[in-house]
Amino acid sequence: MRIGELTTPHGVIHTPAYVTVGTKATVKGLTPEIVKSIGAEVVLANTYHLYLQPGEKLIKSQGGFGAFMGWHGPTMTDSGGFQAFSLGAALGKNISKLVKENKDGKNQFGEILMPEETESTKAQKASQSSQTGHGSHGSRNQDIPEEAMVPAKIDAGGVMFRSIIDGSAHYFTPEKSIQIQHDLGADIIVAFDECTSPHEPRHYQQEAMDRTHRWAKTCLKYHHDSEATIIGSDGQEYKQALYAVVQGGRDEELRKESATILSTMNYEHMNFVSGEKPKVQNYGFDGYCIGGSFAKEDMSTAVTWVNQILPKDKPRHLLGIGEPEDIFMAIEQGCDTFDCVLPTRNGRTGTLFTSYGKINIMNAKYRDDTSKIDEYFICPMLTSYSRAYLSHLFHAKEMMGPILASVHNLYFLIELTKRIRQAILEGRYEEFKKEFLERYKKD
Repeated sequence: MRIGELTTPHGVIHTPAYVTVGTKATVKGLTPEIVKSIGAEVVLANTYHLYLQPGEKLIKSQGGFGAFMGWHGPTMTDSGGFQAFSLGAALGKNISKLVKENKDGKNQFGEILMPEETESTKAQKASQSSQTGHGSHGSRNQDIPEEAMVPAKIDAGGVMFRSIIDGSAHYFTPEKSIQIQHDLGADIIVAFDECTSPHEPRHYQQEAMDRTHRWAKTCLKYHHDSEATIIGSDGQEYKQALYAVVQGGRDEELRKESATILSTMNYEHMNFVSGEKPKVQNYGFDGYCIGGSFAKEDMSTAVTWVNQILPKDKPRHLLGIGEPEDIFMAIEQGCDTFDCVLPTRNGRTGTLFTSYGKINIMNAKYRDDTSKIDEYFICPMLTSYSRAYLSHLFHAKEMMGPILASVHNLYFLIELTKRIRQAILEGRYEEFKKEFLERYKKD
């Protein structure tokens, strides 16, 4: 458990920090001004989606995705590696970032909205299903190209996948991923990796991990051989920070092996200066992501294995977690940042985080509930709104409902993380955690 500051070309991230997800260079339904006003310090965008639309070259011409969307603080991009998972091994299987164990010990798949099935197309498919009498597998949105339903193919060099927009074929290599991220212009970028399902056999987990390590080495070389830079808030040129992704599934030996290899991986770059003897510079990764799909019950253990090995002087980012209990776990195990689409995704469906647990604002009991959305986490933008008002907005299908719910949820998780940081600073972390979780689990 630790606190710190990450200095980027576009500002400081005070850690631990919750990273706001802006998948397509937008935090769904929220302006950058709103995102900033509720305490967000960093926004993460999705390489895969921005590559397909509007394209990294257009975004580069606009000064990077931060400037493109009007966000002037620190930024991150992922590698597109998760699409190797969701468009490959997980296609059509409803496998999520986290899976749960049944009472009989068997794994139960959680639901995930795959890249080829966005929330809007999912709603259209459901409507079509109800009209035709078919179940969820009985119909398919006609707007989605048939070719896009073909699973991605992974080979030694990269991943071939089909566009969810027009069905065209694309091939991501480590070099391609880094080139796209150079053009997207984030302060922090991520090496290309292969995420696997926790249900894949060990031999495949090993194969995918080894492939991830080879790709990481290629990314490191390509990044430092490139002359790509970004312009910081001070007008100076900076090299983007490059993170590696630790993989290895649920296997302790593989996880530790991955953390060890990546933490010691470096690239000897020859720096040629006219008239001078070439200088050899050793470059390692600037930070590390902990990736993969976990069983929720053993995620803490896997994170512990990894963080015991990763360098203590470099940042660690846990990919894809957004429940309050998981935030406490991540911070306790030495993670500095973490991200998830959960706050805005839940907000759009009427699920709100509160100090007494999550609530569904569509439930009848909230129709005449004139209390504040939450008495302990009062978002400064929402002080005038009651639960009854939000309930009305959702029942009336007013667009303001999902917007206000998303603002509240994002504020809740950002503010929770800030309060945890302050509690650590003041030496009262255990007291704060006990008080919060006892109240959170009451509802």
